[in-house]
Amino acid sequence: MEEAAFGDGTLRLQRVVRGGFWVGLVGGLLTLAALSLQAQTDCLACHADASMKNDAGRSISVDDKKFHSSIHGSLGCSDCHADVKEFPHPEHIAPVDCKKCHTDQAGDVAGSVHAKASEHPCTGCHGDAHAIFAKDDARSTVYPLNVPRTCGNCHSDGTHATNKVPPSVYPKYIDSIHGFALSKEGLLVAANCQSCHGSHKILSHNSPQSATFKANVPKTCGKCHARINADYEDGVHGKAVAAGKMGAPVCSDCHTAHAILQPTESAFRMQSTPICGNCHKDKFSTYRDTFHSQLGSLGGYVETARCWDCHKAHDVRPASDPQSPIAKANLVKTCSACHAGANLSFVQYQPHANARDRKLNPEIYFVRLFMNLLLASVLTFFLIHTILWLVRSRLSQINNRTK
Repeated sequence: MEEAAFGDGTLRLQRVVRGGFWVGLVGGLLTLAALSLQAQTDCLACHADASMKNDAGRSISVDDKKFHSSIHGSLGCSDCHADVKEFPHPEHIAPVDCKKCHTDQAGDVAGSVHAKASEHPCTGCHGDAHAIFAKDDARSTVYPLNVPRTCGNCHSDGTHATNKVPPSVYPKYIDSIHGFALSKEGLLVAANCQSCHGSHKILSHNSPQSATFKANVPKTCGKCHARINADYEDGVHGKAVAAGKMGAPVCSDCHTAHAILQPTESAFRMQSTPICGNCHKDKFSTYRDTFHSQLGSLGGYVETARCWDCHKAHDVRPASDPQSPIAKANLVKTCSACHAGANLSFVQYQPHANARDRKLNPEIYFVRLFMNLLLASVLTFFLIHTILWLVRSRLSQINNRTK
């Protein structure tokens, strides 16, 4: 019985101690909250004035409602402004050091291209330090719908970043398929600046660690375009880049980085062949002589065959590959996509016949030579004929005057 009573007494003592601990903890937190609230009230006695500015003319007012609804609303002023110990405080106080709480993010920014982009890089993107909202809050400057506008504050026409960055980045993005999907359709999954460049550790495209370094671009785009990236990696271009041949094209070489058009748009189809021609100059020159090219360049027809209609856009393979659409066994099927009823005789057509190469295409070479000589002969004959006619006419006028 005595042991049982002793045990019950010990249990009650433990409960009292635990209860006292929790009461003390809650009381301490309430005290800290009260002190924090009092400190904020003291600060807002001056800083709630919307017209308050520092010596440099910069606003130092704080919107009470925005601050308390912000992600930092639960903090006391001195949690960030650590050197403020009394009121009124000194006129000049130390800049806020965000890395006290945001260590990882501050470290990333310190090693990024934005490390010295402004006096305080954090607020350069997140906006007013007293009105910072969570990234999934529509009021936040880094909410997906707001990111392009936030970046555009610097990366646009007439801004301080134009010396290092093309000035038309923001306008081009807004008019692109990504910008349209985000700003016009409100699709949060559409790629914005952060999707490709990252958030804090944004590196120069010349850095091998950068998401926009040429060798890394396919993987970056592949985060959204997974199927296309898989096709690209199976093609000759993807394999060349994987082998370290940086002369091969990546996504941004064909689609550009910011002014990306819908591939089915007429504007893109009309410029797609010259894009391929930037690298394949010999094939482009022979394509321009073909019926397909003349329909597009002279006739203005959009739906004529372009490079990727025959070779595919991403899974580009050599003719020696059995899976290539231009492999001999697949030519009928490839041409039938546009030319219904195409047969083996039809696919003998040479889309890249070179009329200037005697060894490769002797028949076409001599036909072209004959036609050029014929044209030159006809023009020469009629030029001489016209000159003689003019001489005869002039002599006839002179003879008529003397009579």
